[in-house]
Amino acid sequence: MTLMPVIAAVLVGFIIIGVALPVLPLHVENGLGYGTFIVGLVAGAQFAASLISRIWSGSYSDRRGAKKGVVAGLIAAAAAGLLYLVSLWMINLPALSASILMAGRAILGGAESFIITGAVAWGLALVDKAHAGKVIAWVGTAMFAAMALGGPVGTVLYGAFGFKAIALITLLLPLLVLVYLSRMPAVAPHPHADHASFGLVMKAVWLPGLGAALASTGYCTILAFSSLYYSAMHWQPVWMAFTAFGIALIVARTFAGHLPDRFGGARIALIFVLVQAAGLFLMWYARTPLTASAGAAFAGFGYSLVYPGLGIEAISGATPQSRGMVMGIYTAFLDVAMAVGSPALGWVGGHLGLDNIFLAGALAVLSTAIVAVLLLRRSALRKAHAS
Repeated sequence: MTLMPVIAAVLVGFIIIGVALPVLPLHVENGLGYGTFIVGLVAGAQFAASLISRIWSGSYSDRRGAKKGVVAGLIAAAAAGLLYLVSLWMINLPALSASILMAGRAILGGAESFIITGAVAWGLALVDKAHAGKVIAWVGTAMFAAMALGGPVGTVLYGAFGFKAIALITLLLPLLVLVYLSRMPAVAPHPHADHASFGLVMKAVWLPGLGAALASTGYCTILAFSSLYYSAMHWQPVWMAFTAFGIALIVARTFAGHLPDRFGGARIALIFVLVQAAGLFLMWYARTPLTASAGAAFAGFGYSLVYPGLGIEAISGATPQSRGMVMGIYTAFLDVAMAVGSPALGWVGGHLGLDNIFLAGALAVLSTAIVAVLLLRRSALRKAHAS
């Protein structure tokens, strides 16, 4: 219940991202008459802006307050919806309409950074530090649930009412949550406290961030290529792998989200990353859709606690006034994994076959175990020095 306002903000922030993902290419191609290159530019503007704004959003949350960071993100998201509407008013001028739409996508990318970074920092400040892993896990669960819900909702709305419905929901939903958040308690910022420099934060975060990026490569395989693989194998429905992955992840985080707090982030990440890798190996080996979907479920179950487990390691030495920057930089590693991993895996699929995408993903995920072992060793050395 303490985290409910935080979770509500994340749900809305990612639902409005999710509703646009499956229909944006259709609108740019059918509504504006552009090809795949412009589709890629418009869609990619969001992810580029998210990466660029990660550190800024973390610093803002630390200095101005995590709640203000979330509020700023929601206001920016509503502004993106307004730009969507303006782009529709200019639809008779396709170049101008596409440019305005791209600007809206970029603002939405920045909004996503402020919402997720501020939400995690706010959640960490609202509860005891002993529950840090649970905060990261539950906020992440809200993100995945919203993305999973947003796709079908967006497809239905677009089919019934066109892109105008996507624009209106992007404008109105954040404003409704802003009203809800207005009565929720904020956490005092630390505007005059000593804040860790970017270099010091990066020194603490880069190793768990690297592990999270490698593990997230496995997520890339399913998000970007599972439907294509199922289609090539003539397996139906083509969305089954992503659904199995998402359901397993949500169930695991709901019932086992406390494990990193109880047993240690690196230890739990080490165990669960082996499960994730095993699931991807199973997808590579699969000869039936049932086997492949079971592999996707194992991968989702494993990934569920790798990200929050390594997140605990990232914030373990952070002061309260630097948590926002820590989580901003840590989340940026996920952005890099998505930006670099997807084309790299696509190259593997183009040269070695679609099934080998899952083999490559499994090997990348398996290398996260090395990072977890190094983190366990680092933790043991710290305890030895402390004693």
